[in-house]
Amino acid sequence: MMFEGFERKQIETSGATINLVAGGRGPPVLLLHGYPESHVMWHRVAPALANEHSVVAMDLRGYGDSSKPPGGDDHAGYSKRAMALDGVEVMRALGHERFAVVGHDRGARVAYRMALDHPASVTKLAVLDILPTYEVYRLVNRLTATAYYHWFFLIQPYDLPERLIGADPQYFFRTALGRWSGGGIEVFAEEALAEYLRCFSDPATVHATCEDYRAGASVDFAMDEADLGKRKIACPTLVLNGRFISRLNPLEVWGQWADDVTSIDFPCGHFLPEEAPEETLAALHEFLAR
Repeated sequence: MMFEGFERKQIETSGATINLVAGGRGPPVLLLHGYPESHVMWHRVAPALANEHSVVAMDLRGYGDSSKPPGGDDHAGYSKRAMALDGVEVMRALGHERFAVVGHDRGARVAYRMALDHPASVTKLAVLDILPTYEVYRLVNRLTATAYYHWFFLIQPYDLPERLIGADPQYFFRTALGRWSGGGIEVFAEEALAEYLRCFSDPATVHATCEDYRAGASVDFAMDEADLGKRKIACPTLVLNGRFISRLNPLEVWGQWADDVTSIDFPCGHFLPEEAPEETLAALHEFLAR
């Protein structure tokens, strides 16, 4: 019901099986979700975007109904480089050699890594409510540590966070979404919330998403550190920010990572496509039409 007219598929990449929905006609756009959700987070944006674009919304490896491959001793199985390659291979399998990518939260980290690693594939980049991983760790203070507490919890060695979350995954999930949104858990559609909870209640998902954050604190940080000052995102880049990120000078920060940046602040919490779908859609339409 949330993606009426979209086709559901699973595509084998070189490292995972990726679950997705695809619909619409026009220039291709890949939508990437964040933690702790799935492709369903785009249900208020994707159908309208599909009026003018070929839209693909996929579950990142480890999330939703995509497979949960092992992370490895160095967690590189959940590096944003590996996840970005999944996205490129998915789009190629669907016949899209070049495409725009829009990412929220963890998906935005995958998206900017994709733009850095695969510049010939990514025509435009939109990142929703993040700063680059390297910058988040560099800017840690009382304010960011409080807002990003889960970054430091989820990276703890296996299996401490897995056991603690696994004791009551629905409580953890509902509490996290309610605190990170601008309007509590009520801002999420019941049908979407049920899908998120179905997937997050799987211990394999809890473990995989911890591996995602462990990769962020290790291999992803190292990749960002190696790139900063040496290469930049070449394609046009749109930065959309909720209330918290807007306080951290996102335009100035992203200007160190991309040559052509536009930044827009929204008066909402973290989940822009669900809390401010009309504003998000309008900003994406204008950006993608340029």
